Amino acid sequence: MDKRLNIKIIAALTLVHFTGDFYSSFTSPLLPVYVDKLSLSMAQVGLLTGVIRLLAFVVQPCVGYLADRYQTRGFILGGLFLTVTCIPFSGIAPNFILLLLVLAAGSVGSSMFHPSVTGMLPLYSGARQGLCMSIFNTGGTFSFALGPVFISWYVGRFGLEAMPYTIVFGFLSILFCLKAIPMPMSEGFKSAGFWGSLKETLGDVWKPIAMIWVVMVLRAVAGQSFITFMPVHLAKIGHNLISVGFIVSLFILAGTMSGLISGSLSDRIGFKRIFFITHLLMTPALLLYLYLPGSWVYVGAFLGGFFALATMPLGVLMAQRLAPRGRSMVSSLMMGLAYGLGGLVSPVVGKLADIYSIETVLCWTAFVPLITLIPIIKFPKLGKDA
Repeated sequence: MDKRLNIKIIAALTLVHFTGDFYSSFTSPLLPVYVDKLSLSMAQVGLLTGVIRLLAFVVQPCVGYLADRYQTRGFILGGLFLTVTCIPFSGIAPNFILLLLVLAAGSVGSSMFHPSVTGMLPLYSGARQGLCMSIFNTGGTFSFALGPVFISWYVGRFGLEAMPYTIVFGFLSILFCLKAIPMPMSEGFKSAGFWGSLKETLGDVWKPIAMIWVVMVLRAVAGQSFITFMPVHLAKIGHNLISVGFIVSLFILAGTMSGLISGSLSDRIGFKRIFFITHLLMTPALLLYLYLPGSWVYVGAFLGGFFALATMPLGVLMAQRLAPRGRSMVSSLMMGLAYGLGGLVSPVVGKLADIYSIETVLCWTAFVPLITLIPIIKFPKLGKDA
């Protein structure tokens, strides 16, 4: 296996991440439109986003297990196909059930390609794994920043009914990736079942990986709650659809920048310092996002996203270094299961928001990152941390 950096393959894997997450990002900024069109309650909004994240992320370990067993591009290309074809049809869904079904199908597609492409990344990153993981993560977070701006403008200009036409860009990306992405390499777990593969993957490092996973779950609880419910809150206090889309994009674009910075710094100063500082500052940053008045909300959105999303690539990279034989599996645990369980609390948050108001619930949610500081102190020493 060639251990040198392969820019072409890294770019193709990043394009898969960008394209899939671009379409997945359509949902959050359009929640106010879905609410108005279908008369949804906050509990239904929470259920919708909870089911989407359950399918998009919680099922990833199963796909990661299969990706480590079999050499196939079917998970990557088939998953991307589902995402780019199903999500655009949410614009013509006539009721809540059909809206849920098409978004759920798109989320299953997202769960299919994420473990495979993330697991392939270290094989083509050479000695710059931290930087390449950051670039790969940036592809996803930047698309999550760009997607809301695009779809808010597009729906504002052409209406929800025109969303299916956005499929064209996704098909072009699939054609390119079909030629550029090589066959994934099997990890040799064919003789082991799911639990056997998990045991062989984690081995003696299951405790530190579990600690990292808990931190990633709690980070996702805070971040996903703000991504889900702030657009509805912003619409209620007077922001129009374009403004909401721009604010959501700014939040995620700031996370794109911080993820790239943190990944690059991890090659130099280690992981623990970055985790501790960003999680410590996440709470005041999210509170500023929630409470800053008028145009200052843009500053709050930038600060909130910068600290809330900074460590997203680092948890994946730490797990891959601790358990290098099961790259797809541990990637799915950190990026999929952790992120999904964090978002799965959305129905609870939505129900509480119906009772106590969105603002009150988000205020308390902003303090969740402080809980992570104790396990972060106990993180294993890797690279520059040692």
